[in-house]
Amino acid sequence: MRWQWPRQDLCPYLPGKFDGNRSRGHSMKASPQFLESILDNLPEGVIGHDTRRRLIYFNRSAERITGYRREEVLGKDCHQAFSNPFCGPHCSFCDGAPEPWTGRRYPVRIVDKHGTAKDIEMSVTGMTDASGALVGVLAVFRERTSEAPSPDHLDEAESRWNMVGRDPRMLEVYRQIGLVAASDHPVHIHGETGTGKELVARAVHMESRRRQGPFVPVNCGALPEGVLESELFGHVKGAFTGAVRDKKGRFELADGGTLFLDEVAELPPTTQVKLLRVLQEKTFERVGGERSIRCDVRIISATNRDLAREVSRGRFRDDLYYRLKVLPLVLPTLRERRGDIPLLAEHFLGRAAGEISPSPRLTQKALEALLAYSWPGNVRELQNALHYALLRASDGVIRRDDLPTEILQETAQSRRGPTPKLTPQAVQAALKETGGNKVRAARLLGVARATLYRFLSAHPDVS
Repeated sequence: MRWQWPRQDLCPYLPGKFDGNRSRGHSMKASPQFLESILDNLPEGVIGHDTRRRLIYFNRSAERITGYRREEVLGKDCHQAFSNPFCGPHCSFCDGAPEPWTGRRYPVRIVDKHGTAKDIEMSVTGMTDASGALVGVLAVFRERTSEAPSPDHLDEAESRWNMVGRDPRMLEVYRQIGLVAASDHPVHIHGETGTGKELVARAVHMESRRRQGPFVPVNCGALPEGVLESELFGHVKGAFTGAVRDKKGRFELADGGTLFLDEVAELPPTTQVKLLRVLQEKTFERVGGERSIRCDVRIISATNRDLAREVSRGRFRDDLYYRLKVLPLVLPTLRERRGDIPLLAEHFLGRAAGEISPSPRLTQKALEALLAYSWPGNVRELQNALHYALLRASDGVIRRDDLPTEILQETAQSRRGPTPKLTPQAVQAALKETGGNKVRAARLLGVARATLYRFLSAHPDVS
């Protein structure tokens, strides 16, 4: 089947003539074949669909990037042709044509026909007829080749994933989220309490092909052993006292999506055996039931313990350990990325700005105390500390004495030695956040401009 240029009534935006040689007395008609050749030679992929999501154009670069041939997709619903919305969560046509239409530009992760994940930069423009009515959209996209997350991806992490951080360790976490999301293998997240393990698990789910399915979290350490098995696998009526009806477990609820097992090291031995079987056979039985139930679930597990050490001590099955830790992902502590503390503080205070007038802010001494503290509870502890301090700060200005007692006591001991007002990490993070604007960076750090200028003169490697 040879691809045909869309009919003029479907694409009234197409030009009729090309007058590039008019000065020589030539007038060259823009035949469909000629226009097709122009667009096929573009390095960017070009896809067009009408207001019913019916694909009407697909150039050669689109074939190369997606792995689909134009004959396979033209005339089909965009969502059906690619098995998922090509634009992912950014799709504007999930509930019909939007009104009014606005063009959009954003990064998105796709999975091509062969199962390979690719990061692309997408620009979507509306196509209108002579009366200005929307008749379709044109998506132009190119594959990103850089390993490092782009600024757009950082913004995406902060807005869509609710994750904040510009430290190199966090940039590596963003990169790994994209890598592990491309696969369907189990992911194991290791990190101290409060480092954001569930946020990362949700981000992996949102970037995976399962993003249209459910994300079902279970805290394995918060449920008693007798309740945990029923929560995971469900039960049938009469299986135990109080089982007055059949109940679906979390595995059934997560079918087609992702099951997040938080604090997986707390699983009792009997539940570990049943979980291992689910991973191997993709089937399970409800508590008290005899019928095998098949499920299609991706497992993401997390713990603040060293699972390898738990295996060596006989507390965790080694076969289950190797099944869960196919794709490991380690989260940095807040102590290891202190330069993100000003950004995180601004983020949390910004969320509270709608409830407090005037907008809350930190004094320099309060920020110094936050930068000097060890943060055993990590980002969660920082958020709680700022909430506590805001309750004590009557005018919205958080001073050092407004911070929790444990922070004041620990940082009071550290202040016996010389403590710099600014750190290279904090300054570098502030400059990145403000796009190199030193005035805004000084305001973010809570210092005078002259203080920041003196620091930069003494640290020429910070930029």
